[in-house]
Amino acid sequence: MSRAQGTRRPVVSAAWGMLLAAACVAGVGCKKDAPPAPTEEPVTTLGAENVARVRPHELRSGPGISGTLQARTAGAVRAQVGGTVLAIQAQQGQVVRQGEELARIDDATLEDQLIAARTAVGTARNALQVAVAEEERSAKLSRAGVITPRDHERAQLGVTQAKGQLAEARSRLALAQEQLGRTRVVAPFAGVVSERQASAGDVVQPGSPMFTVVDPRTLRLEASVPAARLEQVKVDTPVEFQVTGYGARSFVGKVERINPVVDPNTGQVRIYVAIPNTDLQLLAGLFAEGRVASRTQRALAVPQDAVDDTGENPSVLRVKDEKVQRVPVTLGMRDEVERLVEVRSGLGAGDLVLLGAARDEVSEGTRVRIDTSRRGEPAREDEGPGVGGSEAPTRPRDAPSPSRAPTRSEVPVGSEGASGRQGARPVESAPTQSPQGTTREGSAPAP
Repeated sequence: MSRAQGTRRPVVSAAWGMLLAAACVAGVGCKKDAPPAPTEEPVTTLGAENVARVRPHELRSGPGISGTLQARTAGAVRAQVGGTVLAIQAQQGQVVRQGEELARIDDATLEDQLIAARTAVGTARNALQVAVAEEERSAKLSRAGVITPRDHERAQLGVTQAKGQLAEARSRLALAQEQLGRTRVVAPFAGVVSERQASAGDVVQPGSPMFTVVDPRTLRLEASVPAARLEQVKVDTPVEFQVTGYGARSFVGKVERINPVVDPNTGQVRIYVAIPNTDLQLLAGLFAEGRVASRTQRALAVPQDAVDDTGENPSVLRVKDEKVQRVPVTLGMRDEVERLVEVRSGLGAGDLVLLGAARDEVSEGTRVRIDTSRRGEPAREDEGPGVGGSEAPTRPRDAPSPSRAPTRSEVPVGSEGASGRQGARPVESAPTQSPQGTTREGSAPAP
């Protein structure tokens, strides 16, 4: 019995040797000390909105201003006589000339008053003629001694009274004619009708508002600046501003007047800016925001969000060779409206710096990659998380991440990374679904 066993042992050993050799040929369990899978350094993806490039800018310094555009010349047209509005000839937005009729008020009553005034003038003129003839006769009789000098003086007094009555009648006639002319409501100057407060059929009283006419060729902007920066504001200093509804288009005006009194409650000084509008593109009532351009300079600049000034010296995070570096910088002039700051040293033209959330979340030494598709195109597959609140890029479900160690299913079966010893028995894998929808077995035969 022992001889038989002794004769069978070499056969078993030979079988195991063949199995081990086959496993070595298959590449399973041959390497005793397999090196760990290399891990790549994680890459953080930044969108185009997270970075800015250093380049020359036109910087302007001066106090910022804001306010509402107003028509420099505006007039409220009111009714000067009472009556019923017969017709309206002008509407809102209509261009009118000086003296052009805007509306007409009923003038029947005033026509009657005009006729009465003309009649009174004729009567007074006749009375004066009679008084003058009477004075001439009394003068002859007085020289002949027929009447006393006192009777002659009475005739002279009658002439004077007749002249006064004629003058009064003529004055009433002129007033009646003027009142009749006021029934035509006309434009006080050339401009545009901005408001209409009356309609045909309305009964108006003297002083009732009917129209508002503005001259849009010159507008005015009233704004306030701090009294501490008043030295930067002079008469004829240019003012640059943008208007709501016109996008990034800029307009230019000039400081026309400066209020000589500082508001004690706010410490602000009121300024008045004249804005030419010969092409009639700007409209009164729009909100404008800009600044008094007291100083202009062209220099390298970066957005203010890129500068970290929490420490003793200001610094920025620069991207160079896909690495984030902290660079100290020397700052200069600031443009408060464009939110730019001059960089006098530390950066060069073309350098890429981090902004806003990226500057706060990405640390020095991080490897980054700029994804320009973030602004409008679909984001490309990436190898790292997003920055600044953006979603992390997606990765195919079956693609392993290069920044993590391979899982059990990715390590060759039989290696030390999977079982911890050589010659481990292969584990049967679960059935998988083929692309055609059929099930196949992925198990390996047991030795």
